[in-house]
Amino acid sequence: KKYFGYNSFRGKQEEIIRNILAYKDTFVIMPTGAGKSLCYQLPAILVQGTALVISPLIALMKNQVDQLQALGIEAGFLNSSMTRHEYEEVKNKTLAGILKLLYVAPETLAREDFIEFLRLIRLSFVAVDEAHCISEWGHDFRPEYRKIRPILNQVSEKVPIIALTATATPKVQQDIQKNLQIENSCVFKTSFNRSNLYYEVRHKINPIHDIVKYIKQNPNKSGIVYCLSRKKVEELAEIFNVNDIKAVPYHAGLDSETRSQHQDMFLNEEIQVVVATIAFGMGIDKPDVRFVIHYDVPKSIESYYQETGRAGRDGLEGHCILYYSFNDIVKLEKFMKDKPLSEREAARHLLYEMAAFCESGICRRKHLLHYFGEHYDESHCTNMCDNCRHPKEKFEATTPVLHVLKCVQELDGKFGTNYVVSVLRGSNGQQIKEQFHDKLETFGVGKEFEEKEWKAIINQLIIRDFLIKDINDYGVIKLSPQGKAFLAKPYSIELVRYQNFEKIEKEQLSSSPAEEARPYDVVLYEKLRKKRNEVAQAHKLPPYIIFQEASLEDMATKYPITLEEFENIVGVGAGKARKFAAPFIEIIKQHVEENEIERSVNCIVKTRGKSSPDKLFIIQQIDRKTPLDEIAQLRGLSYEDVLEKVEQIIFSGAKLNIAYYVNQVVDIDKQKKIYEYFCEAETDSIDLALEVLGSDFTREEVQLTRALFYSEKAN
Repeated sequence: KKYFGYNSFRGKQEEIIRNILAYKDTFVIMPTGAGKSLCYQLPAILVQGTALVISPLIALMKNQVDQLQALGIEAGFLNSSMTRHEYEEVKNKTLAGILKLLYVAPETLAREDFIEFLRLIRLSFVAVDEAHCISEWGHDFRPEYRKIRPILNQVSEKVPIIALTATATPKVQQDIQKNLQIENSCVFKTSFNRSNLYYEVRHKINPIHDIVKYIKQNPNKSGIVYCLSRKKVEELAEIFNVNDIKAVPYHAGLDSETRSQHQDMFLNEEIQVVVATIAFGMGIDKPDVRFVIHYDVPKSIESYYQETGRAGRDGLEGHCILYYSFNDIVKLEKFMKDKPLSEREAARHLLYEMAAFCESGICRRKHLLHYFGEHYDESHCTNMCDNCRHPKEKFEATTPVLHVLKCVQELDGKFGTNYVVSVLRGSNGQQIKEQFHDKLETFGVGKEFEEKEWKAIINQLIIRDFLIKDINDYGVIKLSPQGKAFLAKPYSIELVRYQNFEKIEKEQLSSSPAEEARPYDVVLYEKLRKKRNEVAQAHKLPPYIIFQEASLEDMATKYPITLEEFENIVGVGAGKARKFAAPFIEIIKQHVEENEIERSVNCIVKTRGKSSPDKLFIIQQIDRKTPLDEIAQLRGLSYEDVLEKVEQIIFSGAKLNIAYYVNQVVDIDKQKKIYEYFCEAETDSIDLALEVLGSDFTREEVQLTRALFYSEKAN
């Protein structure tokens, strides 16, 4: 009460604190927001000496030290963000016995001069925060964390250790205790369930539009948006600000002063949103973060759980939205190729666990808690996830369940999911033949399901405790007592049907060319179509050259009434807007006024005014008449990427003189025939053009000539 203002402890805090005060090794597994910090901060005040806190995040150190100092508690940190004077000042305070808590990064701990310094001070105990960093099977492995115990042994073998983490699977828990040599420690584990958080996974189709709309609908609520790359962080922060959402970027590429400033702006509510990289943890202790959005899929369920855990730490509303595309998983896997084999394999397992979570149709809370070794009784479910609120299709699964369990039994519980699926689907793999597993009773019995469908079934059986993962041999699955009982006496069982995200994405993209599938204003659409035909006749051009159908539908959905808004219509850029927009804007304005239509600004997402570096580079090179294939090599892009970007520039209304290149690649007679075709055609479809023009024409020839046609006739 005196220092922290609380009248009582939460959960197991008092037990943990008493254990530390008795100078016993302690292991705390407690979710984000459950009050881990107090567990070592209060004992540090009560006992003699200085508590050493090892933390991986500079931001978290600063945040906690600021809070402690505000409470009148002597605390400091030592890290690379400090000046030499600041560093020496904290060291002197520690030597004088003034500091009760000293925060350091594991890299600082490993320095020889720091080890000498530790020998001069009286350590009360050592707190290892974010202890999951010790394990290669954790989501944020840091090799420096594995050196903590040997370093402490050089200083004092008797110093008690308290290890704390918010995210640890049974495998990671075992690793932490073994590495820190605290196998006999008292373990305090509280529930991972954050009942106030709503979990939702959305298809990654037009995510920027979706996110801007969501934030604008929640104007007074603080939130964090996580991205995979620094470039995307900067881009999103800029887009938010253009759309009147106060936002700042936060990533390791910024200097420490800027990061601290942005963090303080968020804590002081000068801005609404922080956009941060997934790779760079934030460590922001803000209790009223109302939403956490993942623009990119995290690298593991641990990362996802920890990052979503920043929402609703005050116990109130917290909305967690993740945008998922399997392409993100593929990209992340490619990033791992330069890692050592063991590290790459561990990271791959974590990544595919994340993919399984995203594609799962079962209760997300049950899935998360099971991952951390905790049972969740579905009868207590409060529909706080998208799968429970909008249940997915189920199917009678008794036979496939029997096939899986029988196969795992025949394989003697010595193989992982991929291998089990290969046997069920009758794969001709070399290992299967060498092991004579093609002779098993279950070999080839499951050809009716695709590989991902079988994996979804196996994943559900793991979560339902029919199968268990081997902690010591990661990835291997075995029969549980419940699974054995089912084999002995089967009964009817239903499972959720696999959700094919890739297929759904393709269907949605092909059926919805506009930024978001929604009914458009049919009356306005007809007015705009009529005007388009008039403009086309006046310019002696096909109507689609003026604006495509998708653009008209978007206009009839968003009602743009300024040139700036018009530039953000699908398929319209600044050049095309300046040339053709005026009469269309007049029609839209009149229609809105006559019908008293309330325009929703949430539907209009403004993009950045400046061009991308690739776009500028391509324009400059085309001005110099550099061949497109050479531009691709110079920029490190594929030829197809360059061609696509050239089309985007031209379709948005910019005049781009690519005749020099088209003349090199496409015969003049062929150009004339393609030109004639597009002058008469009702659509600019390349597939249709190839069908009409015949096999003498290649896709590249038609695509290039179409781009030239647009540039010369429309822009």
